[in-house]
Amino acid sequence: MTIRDGRDPAALAEAGARLAAGELVALPTETVYGLGARADDDTAVARIFAAKGRPADHPLIVHVADAPQASRFAAAWPARAARLTQAFWPGPLTVIVPRASGQAAAAAGGQDSIGLRCPAHPVAQALLREAARQGVPGVAAPSANRFGRVSPTTAAHVAGEFDDTLLILDGGDCEVGIESAIIDCTREDRAVLLRPGVLGRAALEAVLGEPLAAPDGAAPRASGTLASHYAPRARVRLMDAATLRSALEVLGAPAPGAPPPVAVYSRTVQGQPAGLPWCRMPDDAAAAAHDLFAALRALDDSGAALIWVETPPPTPDWEGVRDRLQRAAA
Repeated sequence: MTIRDGRDPAALAEAGARLAAGELVALPTETVYGLGARADDDTAVARIFAAKGRPADHPLIVHVADAPQASRFAAAWPARAARLTQAFWPGPLTVIVPRASGQAAAAAGGQDSIGLRCPAHPVAQALLREAARQGVPGVAAPSANRFGRVSPTTAAHVAGEFDDTLLILDGGDCEVGIESAIIDCTREDRAVLLRPGVLGRAALEAVLGEPLAAPDGAAPRASGTLASHYAPRARVRLMDAATLRSALEVLGAPAPGAPPPVAVYSRTVQGQPAGLPWCRMPDDAAAAAHDLFAALRALDDSGAALIWVETPPPTPDWEGVRDRLQRAAA
């Protein structure tokens, strides 16, 4: 596995050249690490689907350096998309817009819409600009992990997922820690929140000047919106605090030398249960988002067959974390 410093100009030039040649590169964003290929090359994009074991009709997000670069992939730029991207790009927001004919068909999963994002991470920005200099107009990049599994937030996480031919640009720990919010802007009546992120619903609706609609059968499918996703090998079960306390009391301590039957991720149920792997969920929603995938990976690595998770608060700021945990438990 080749891990290179993402701030090194030589590493960026090599990564840009690999993308231009149709190869895969792992890159950091402020949300999670992505597995990238040039979005305008359907053969290169097919390598993403093959490497991840991802269904080819499940669309990817195309990452661009700025709004002008995004315009190549869009048949139209709805007013709602313009308002959102002016407010939140670069940042953890993906907009779904009508796809330009002949552009990024494989990345879009064959749909007539496409997801576009301008990441804020300096290494991602530097790579996108270097790739553009080498003729790459945008980079399709889902999370750099096997399909349906826990997303990576460090270069080491990515290295544990793929073979040693992959170039990984190391940009440190991801600042946000969960994937971008996805807003469908293709409908005429309302914008639709397809996947929540750390951008709060209230902030998004304030920019739009209207409430966000919930997904329905007419909304295009988007990356990371399957019912089961972000799942570790161990089975995840969500419990309220009272149920978790009772379950731990009934379970008791494991037998000496035996693998732990359960690992625990909790916020108000504090103090490591006797003999069980435990991670504390932060009280702050943004901090919990930052820690979430790393915590799930650490608990999964403990060898426990089950991960018991205290259900996050039912408040708007926790919506993105709740979404990921609900999908992990599905």
